[in-house]
Amino acid sequence: MVPECVAAARDVAGDSLCLTRQGAIDRALVANPQMQVSSALNAQARARKVQATAIPDPNFSAQWTESRGIFGSGGATTKSVGAMLTVPFLDKLRLQGKMGTADVRSAESDSVLAQQTIQSLTSQGYDAVLAAIRRHEDLLEARALADDFVRKTRARFDAGTAARLDVVKAQVAASQAENDLIASERDLGNARASLNRLLGRRLDAPVATADSFAVPAAVPNLATLLVAALQNRPEIRSLQNQQQGARAARALAREFWLPDLTVGIGRDLAADRGPGLLTTGISLPIPIFYWQHAKGEIAERRYHEQELEATANNLAAAVGEEVRTLYSAAVTSRRQATHLRDQLLPAAREAYRIAAASYALGGSSALEVLDARRTLIDAESQYTDALVAANSARAELERAVATPLASFGTGVSQ
Repeated sequence: MVPECVAAARDVAGDSLCLTRQGAIDRALVANPQMQVSSALNAQARARKVQATAIPDPNFSAQWTESRGIFGSGGATTKSVGAMLTVPFLDKLRLQGKMGTADVRSAESDSVLAQQTIQSLTSQGYDAVLAAIRRHEDLLEARALADDFVRKTRARFDAGTAARLDVVKAQVAASQAENDLIASERDLGNARASLNRLLGRRLDAPVATADSFAVPAAVPNLATLLVAALQNRPEIRSLQNQQQGARAARALAREFWLPDLTVGIGRDLAADRGPGLLTTGISLPIPIFYWQHAKGEIAERRYHEQELEATANNLAAAVGEEVRTLYSAAVTSRRQATHLRDQLLPAAREAYRIAAASYALGGSSALEVLDARRTLIDAESQYTDALVAANSARAELERAVATPLASFGTGVSQ
């Protein structure tokens, strides 16, 4: 277990949690309230399908005629009771079933979208905690360097080789480092609270990270990602299901004139006992005002299909644009993080080492050391920001492609 995890477990052993990035994502997919909302929406869609394909319940009727009181209380010539069942035209049930199936599949696609969104947000929340921890560690190092500079400056001042102003400047730098460290503790607490919210936990519950914060792997080829996005994006699948449902709805609207069948049985209780009478019937509208339907519900369904087709074309273009934009961001941010790690940060550390060593030997001035220290702190901050940008861009690109980037194999060189 990494030291951060050990610290969290020591703080509150009963409620502490140490997670890898994938562990955090898996937990969020189970415990995040948004997933419960998605599950309820799926159940609602399945219930709507059952309702749409249900055969109406039979109707019971009782009738008393030529009675002096209500419900035959004063005697009645006829006392008839019966039950009637109406069976819709079978093709109507078939089309309603297709509409219900399309609705269920669309809800399932929306559920997949919610899962991918939670995955992306949890990954970014995990990175936010890693970034806050790294900034805190950088500021601890900066405070240590500031305290060391204060000691060296006082030693030179006592030896008469440094001015009193240099001691004051060193003390100011140390105070600034301490103040920045206090602020970083607040940022770290806020980052953990945000991650706990995604995990469905108490905001103040201890949570620690087991993964390291490093430059992510190279992203795959853009053409491959574009093909995968157009095939796997849940928004596109949801829209395709909506189009299937719209086609079934238009076909159903054109069957408004098809007949419904009625089957019933009745009996007159006032007459002599005998078998009940079977009643069958058929009911259908006479479409003499067909133009009203053609320009009404049928036209509405047709225009809805056209709307969905245009929306699908626009969505495909938007997905392509989003993938291209996020791909560019992922490549650029990764290159920046790599450059800062391999070039700027080592140079800044070496510059500070030289300035500090020279100052200890009486060569450089206090201003040169303070400037080198400020440059080092800025370089570390830039590197941390670049890591956040690179990992967040990768998480967003993975969401846009709707496929884990690791499944594409080795990334291309960037």
